[in-house]
Amino acid sequence: MRILDLPTSERPRERLAALGPAALADRELLAVLLGTGGRPGCGAHELAERLLTRYGSVTALALAHPCEIAEIAGIGQAKALAMAAAFELGRRADLPDPSRTISTTADLVAVVLPLLRGRSRERLVLVVCNNAGRVLGCEVVSEGSSQRALVPVREVIVAALRRDGKAIALAHNHPDGDPLPTAADIEATRCVAVAAAAVGLRLLEHVVVTDRAWCGVGVNADAGIAGREAA
Repeated sequence: MRILDLPTSERPRERLAALGPAALADRELLAVLLGTGGRPGCGAHELAERLLTRYGSVTALALAHPCEIAEIAGIGQAKALAMAAAFELGRRADLPDPSRTISTTADLVAVVLPLLRGRSRERLVLVVCNNAGRVLGCEVVSEGSSQRALVPVREVIVAALRRDGKAIALAHNHPDGDPLPTAADIEATRCVAVAAAAVGLRLLEHVVVTDRAWCGVGVNADAGIAGREAA
């Protein structure tokens, strides 16, 4: 059934305005986001249902690549990118207060976990702090394959200096679920620590995160001692 065929009180946008987003089902929220169907005879309700049927859940849909979603009949690039933007905004809204202070590795994990949880590819997150450890900014600086995240040393340093940072911390995920740092992780940490020191920055920590645990790499190129349950 097309949305226009529904009684006004049952249309997603009207229900959203009257009751708030929490009252809407997943299909209704997606229909509001999609706006209209992508082709004649296919409304936003049907398109939303098609997406949920294909991916099984909103969580799985949020992790899908926009190019893959765009290939679904009725979606197209514009709708796929709009969904990707909406899901990313949701993740960023889940980030802790940026004014928080990092004094332990657990503090760092709490800051970066929303950007790393549930990812199928490794990504590297940079956290920039002032001298007191207060977070000045947090951003994704690179994304690699399912087994390897790139550590662009120059980009890390430039991003930190751009925010007038005095200290930095790094975090990346291991999609295979093993939080233990690899030899490449340890070497990358050493390279960043050397480059940071050369421009007056301190590397506070580099941590490997999975959906259930984390392990500090250590700033002295030695692996962290123990993983912990991720929040």
